[in-house]
Amino acid sequence: MTQKLDNLQAALTDVLGERLQRLQRERGEITITVKAADYLGVAKALHDDPRLQFEQLIDLCGMDMSAYRNEPWEGLRFVVVTHLLSVSLNWRVRLKVFAPDDDLPMVASVNDIWNSANWFEREAFDLYGIIFEGHQDLRRILTDYGFIGHPMRKDFPVSGHVEMRYDAETRRVVYQPVTIEPREITPRVVREDNYGGLH
Repeated sequence: MTQKLDNLQAALTDVLGERLQRLQRERGEITITVKAADYLGVAKALHDDPRLQFEQLIDLCGMDMSAYRNEPWEGLRFVVVTHLLSVSLNWRVRLKVFAPDDDLPMVASVNDIWNSANWFEREAFDLYGIIFEGHQDLRRILTDYGFIGHPMRKDFPVSGHVEMRYDAETRRVVYQPVTIEPREITPRVVREDNYGGLH
């Protein structure tokens, strides 16, 4: 395993060179971090270079790093994490890229390189609001069409902004402001007289 990771690390360093912002080797895995400006070029190199041959995109997800591990986070807030597999060379790599603007997080789409990225990028857009530049069909995939906000962002309210219900009088689904009232959830203890033989 160590020799295989050594070979992968050497190949990544050779192919990516200065574009490699960080390489972390931990728990038998390699994670590389690149700048958003280099992301698409690095993705093409990972896929096309014969020394790497990452033919498959296994997973792609967004992350909100604010309050990471319940501690203040210093740095860019939104990151896209991609897991790649080389079937030919039997190795894996994790690719991370931080969106350079926290107010409008945007990175390039890798859908033209790995078409399996399509729904993963739509999911990251829907849940985190990360825009994938060049994606042909970037629209919500898990939330409703009229949904406001991005529910996996750490600043999104737990109860949401609006709720939806079926109105029998109008015979349609209606949206209205959330009507959840905070309440104290303390269990009520009821003891019977002489419970368990105790007085």
